[in-house]
Amino acid sequence: MAHRHDIGHYTTAPTLADLEAVAREAFAGIPAELRRFAGNVVIRVEDFPDDETLEDMECETPFDLLGLYRGVDLSRKSVLDTPEDLDLVYLYRRPILDYWCEVGEDLTHVVRHVLIHEIGHHFGLSDDDMDRIEAQA
Repeated sequence: MAHRHDIGHYTTAPTLADLEAVAREAFAGIPAELRRFAGNVVIRVEDFPDDETLEDMECETPFDLLGLYRGVDLSRKSVLDTPEDLDLVYLYRRPILDYWCEVGEDLTHVVRHVLIHEIGHHFGLSDDDMDRIEAQA
């Protein structure tokens, strides 16, 4: 049975496991045109980005980054490539929860937005392309 993860559901902050469940639900809500090609992307949920990531992304605070795609986007991959690392989408729990509290949207919608944006990087899509896909969702 599907369960909506909205603001009224939680009396304490969702845990890493809770956010992983929200991410699975949100991923199921991503448009099929995007989801069918994202089968090899692994989604990981962590509390915050590590210090190296924060420095690489030139973040002022650990709350500046909601998610991150790590890997080679499909526009630069070759069938001859033998990737050493998995393609990963990181979701950062604490920044996502902070943003969620600010905007007051359904948590699944917030996570879906971050997933679409990060998976879009996997496909080499522009922000405009991702906005269009999200609007169609």
